[in-house]
Amino acid sequence: MGAVSADTLLRRYGGYLRLERGAAANTAEAYLRDVRKLVDALAITDSDGLSALTADDLRCFVGDLHDLGIAPRSQARIVSGLKSFFHYLRIEGIVDPDPMMLIESPKTGAHLPQVLSIEEVDAISGACDTSTPLGRRNRAIIETLYGCGLRVSELCALRLPQVNTREMFMLVTGKGDKQRMVPMSPVAARLIEDYVATDRGERTPRRGDEDIVFLNNRGGRLTRVMIFYIIRDLAARAGIVKEVSPHTLRHSFATHLLEGGANLRAIQQMLGHESIATTQIYLHTSLPRLRAQILRFHPRNRRPDPE
Repeated sequence: MGAVSADTLLRRYGGYLRLERGAAANTAEAYLRDVRKLVDALAITDSDGLSALTADDLRCFVGDLHDLGIAPRSQARIVSGLKSFFHYLRIEGIVDPDPMMLIESPKTGAHLPQVLSIEEVDAISGACDTSTPLGRRNRAIIETLYGCGLRVSELCALRLPQVNTREMFMLVTGKGDKQRMVPMSPVAARLIEDYVATDRGERTPRRGDEDIVFLNNRGGRLTRVMIFYIIRDLAARAGIVKEVSPHTLRHSFATHLLEGGANLRAIQQMLGHESIATTQIYLHTSLPRLRAQILRFHPRNRRPDPE
């Protein structure tokens, strides 16, 4: 079989990620961008160029990422994308053995997420001008992100049939198109119900977005960037100097649940984490509070020494 162009391979790889691996569209796009960095940097035009690559070639490329000042976490993500791509190339018989198997990911260290206090979440929610339709919508968005722990992409794609405000739960489609049942807080349920019954009904939805819950002024679904700017501006209005994003509300949701005594497995299910190891990072953010609770409530700290 003759050589296959790099563009054709990338297109096929994108299909493999989405159809066979069940990768979310955002994940597939990120992996394709990272592979494109390698293809462009080494001027690879076809499958012959890829099959000729050695582990040393790939180590040099990863070393260049460091020299260019790319952060270790971003380097690790690129290496992860390349490992996935070369695994695909081996399946297709283009490389054998896989040279990426000898490449280690850069050490990134533990990254502790930013967390808001309950008072800070309340301040952001309270910064919404509920005398306006946009303010009422934005407050419903804040309470849904924080009260349900959604990813911003999940909120943007949320559809009316997925939300049951009477029973207070929603069916969320997460990464890899996996669905999970998420309980709603009474506040989020009430605000969504009010928004859908009033302000949303005054918008004419765009074609294809007829049942999307949260709409912009033109009747289309909100984008992740729009949500980011909404939350950033509300945090500034509330006088919060921390760097706040939609994910900050998700982190805060999980941390506050853990501090309140929720089981780590239950938090894993509500967040839609495939691995419990991903959820365990919240143990680190909650250690000071957990330590205080142990000192206060553990019997060895409340009773005299038995000896």
